[in-house]
Amino acid sequence: MTRNIRNLLEDLVEERISLEDAEQLLRNLSLKRVSDFAAIDTERESRSGIPEVVLADTKDTEQFMEIMRNIATTHGVAMGTRVDDEKRNRLEKEFSDYNLEVLGKPGHYTALVYSEDWSPPDINGKIAVVTAGTSDIPFSIEVEMIARVMGIEVLKFYDVGVAGIHRLVEPMEEIIKNDTDAVVVVAGMEGALPTVVASLLDIPVIGLPVPIGYGYGGNGETALASMLQSCAPGLAVVNIGNGLGAGSIACLIAKRCAKIRDKQG
Repeated sequence: MTRNIRNLLEDLVEERISLEDAEQLLRNLSLKRVSDFAAIDTERESRSGIPEVVLADTKDTEQFMEIMRNIATTHGVAMGTRVDDEKRNRLEKEFSDYNLEVLGKPGHYTALVYSEDWSPPDINGKIAVVTAGTSDIPFSIEVEMIARVMGIEVLKFYDVGVAGIHRLVEPMEEIIKNDTDAVVVVAGMEGALPTVVASLLDIPVIGLPVPIGYGYGGNGETALASMLQSCAPGLAVVNIGNGLGAGSIACLIAKRCAKIRDKQG
C-alpha cells in the first residue's frame, strides 16, 4: 500500500508504529531518488496541495519514463506535460499495466497514467477554463488535467475570443450560474480576452498567455504584455504557456473556497 503523511500519522496515533519508526519513515517519505539524475518530491501534494508533475520536454525519454514510473508506483498516478510523440509511444508500450490518457496535439501532449486502484479525489470546488481560440486548447488541457488530479470540477469553453465577442455571453452566464470559484482564460495573439472576462466577473481570473500567433510578438510576448498591462482589477497572470501553473493556482483557490463553504455549513 502506498503510504503518505496522513497514513503515517494515523499509524502513529493508533500505535501501530513507534515514534522512532514514524520519524524514520517521515524522512524517507520526503524525497525519493531516481537513479543519479532526479529526486522526486514525494510529499509535495501533502505539503502544498499540488502533486509533482513531470515536465517531459526537458528530459530524455529514458529519464522521463523512469521518473513517471516511480511517481506512478508511489502514488498510483503520474502526470506529464509537454510530451512529444516519441515519449507518448513509450508510455503506451511501457504502461500497459496502467490506464493511460494522452490529450493535446503532436509535440504537446499532456499524459496521465494511473493504476486500477487510483481514483480522483472527491470533487471539492469548481473552476472554468476559457480559450480564445481552438489553437489554445493544448494549453487548457494542462489546466484540466491538473484539476482532475486535484479533485476540482472544470467547466470548459473553447474558441470564444474577442474577435467574435458575442460568443462570450453564454460562457459568462454559465460561469456565474455554476458559482465557479476561479477562471483560467487562455489567449494568444493580442491576449485581450482575460481583461474582458475579468471586467465581467466578480471571480478571480488567471490569464494564461500562450505562444499562438505570428509575426512581431507572435510567440506569446504580446499576449503576456497585454495581460500584464490590463486595466481590469482581479486579473492575475502566469508566464507564457504555463497551463500547469495557471491550473494549480485556480485549483488552490477552489479548494480554499470549498473549505470556507464547509465551515459555514
